[in-house]
Amino acid sequence: MSPKGRTARLLIGVLLLALASFTFSTCGGTGTDLAGGGVSGTGVSTGSIISFGSVEMCGVHYLTDSDVAPDFITHKTSHGMDNTSMMVSDLFRVGMVVTIHHGANDNNALEIEYRDNLQGPIAAKNTAEKTVTILGQTVVVSDAALFASLYLNEIVGVSGFVDSAGRIRATYIERNPHSHHHGGEIEVKGFVSGLSSSGFRLGPLPDETVTTVTVSFAPAVGIGLDNGMYVQVVTTDPQPVSGVITATRIDKLSPRTVFPEKSIVDLEGLVTAPRSGSGNALSFAVEGKRVQTDDATQYVGGTAANLQPDVRLQVQGTENHGVLSAGNIIFR
Repeated sequence: MSPKGRTARLLIGVLLLALASFTFSTCGGTGTDLAGGGVSGTGVSTGSIISFGSVEMCGVHYLTDSDVAPDFITHKTSHGMDNTSMMVSDLFRVGMVVTIHHGANDNNALEIEYRDNLQGPIAAKNTAEKTVTILGQTVVVSDAALFASLYLNEIVGVSGFVDSAGRIRATYIERNPHSHHHGGEIEVKGFVSGLSSSGFRLGPLPDETVTTVTVSFAPAVGIGLDNGMYVQVVTTDPQPVSGVITATRIDKLSPRTVFPEKSIVDLEGLVTAPRSGSGNALSFAVEGKRVQTDDATQYVGGTAANLQPDVRLQVQGTENHGVLSAGNIIFR
């Protein structure tokens, strides 16, 4: 069978594909139930899907649709499109990094949202490092068989976690995504910096430490842009020319690391900024999201000394004025 049109699934962790009720798991379970609603009445969990069926998500069972009640509806969006009528296991795939919103003091999934990091043609492959380059973005493909099967100029969609070097560590790669997404668009997402009247630098982290490509635009395309915005850049360029791509459309999005104030948060990702501070009062970043610890923070599977760049972990805590106050840190 030709690799075109096939969906390749990357999973870092244990694959459980028992299709029972349509709850699903991201991050893996710890037995810690943090599914309360916080002051805002909102719980948010972001991580990579581990399995479908009656399983745990970070130690919590998340129920969808009729598993909650006959008239309960879980809103499902993929690439910004409403797919609420679809079943969870038909729409989402193992390895996709998704965001789940649940209600106050329950585990009922109100909304599940998926957006990839980028999709476009593979412009280069580095066999020694198991990386591919797409629209100026470096993607790490840890699955050797999958990496070997990818070919130059193939169109793929990528979902994964950003590391401290600004690379995407892929947890899911979709072959031939143009068959059912965006009407054939090529796109890459990131944060705006160095904005001028005709262009900006695009990077995967909000602190501007890493930029991967320069974006040029016509005046009508760049209306309303500002530094620090998270955007999707749509282009017809199969790869950057002298490090630049030209945007045909720029969509303003909300990054997956921005949460409602006082919401209960479960965030999975890689450490992108090393720890600072002293004693138990430490600060570090996960995918650019600032995390703060204190005397009450509990560590599972490691210690504060393990808060090093590119370590994969899960932070359970509360959103506090743009900073995630960590109750638990679980090393993966």
